[in-house]
Amino acid sequence: MSRPAAPANASLGECRRSARQRLAAAGHPSAALEADLLLSLATGLERGQLFAWPERAVTATQQHRLEQLLARRLAGEPIAYLLQQREFWSLTLRVNRATLIPRPETETLVELALRALPADRPLRVADLGTGSGAIAAALAHERPQWFLIGIERDPEALAIAASNAARLRLDNLRLVRGHWSSALGNAAVDALIANPPYVRADDPHLRQGDLRFEPEAALVAGADGLMALRALIADAPRCLKPGGLLALEHGWEQGAQVRTLMRQQRLEAIETLHDLAGQERVTQATLAVA
Repeated sequence: MSRPAAPANASLGECRRSARQRLAAAGHPSAALEADLLLSLATGLERGQLFAWPERAVTATQQHRLEQLLARRLAGEPIAYLLQQREFWSLTLRVNRATLIPRPETETLVELALRALPADRPLRVADLGTGSGAIAAALAHERPQWFLIGIERDPEALAIAASNAARLRLDNLRLVRGHWSSALGNAAVDALIANPPYVRADDPHLRQGDLRFEPEAALVAGADGLMALRALIADAPRCLKPGGLLALEHGWEQGAQVRTLMRQQRLEAIETLHDLAGQERVTQATLAVA
């Protein structure tokens, strides 16, 4: 049974309670946190102020804004899109519906790159299909001596990545509009990193949860989900310097296929890493040194 909205001229405490009850009734496990975040957004107050001033009146404009946000959340829109931000690798990143929402499993890709590449050399590292710039920003933040190149085809997503790089003051991150590694020259980089689309076009999950709201072009990769992965692996030997690293995120069931594609390109030291859920998530390889 749906819960009623807070009454007109409600206080912060009444609005918090009503929002929390409505989200919980709709099955949101983090209803209390989400209610506070949406009320903070609607009122411009910090979360601590909501606790400190429960009796403070909410204006009609603020309450209308809260109702709009709650309606969108109750319709399933991801909280990250409502807040227009998501934390990734301890960085707060701006996101919108032009970008994927950065996910914890993608941090496996960042961890791999930090571990596999030397920290004390001025490497050139490309993040292909950078989206919000999450991976490139994390690596640029952790390794200021590296030079990161974030490549993205969609101009709106590229603008989001640029705003993140500017706000985080990442002077070692350059953003380029282009399609995958075609924007790179021969033997141009020490590492290629990517979280490309890898969902099958007929995957039923595309009609469920957050995926319903995320950009399809950043999710779907042909009938088998391997179209982007094939393209990236095929061009990697051209772009990488000898001994360079290729690291790709992929679906939990695609590890064997990705390893086969890498072997076909005569890449070496192929290894698949598991995410925190124990699923195959990232596969790495290196280009042979002639």
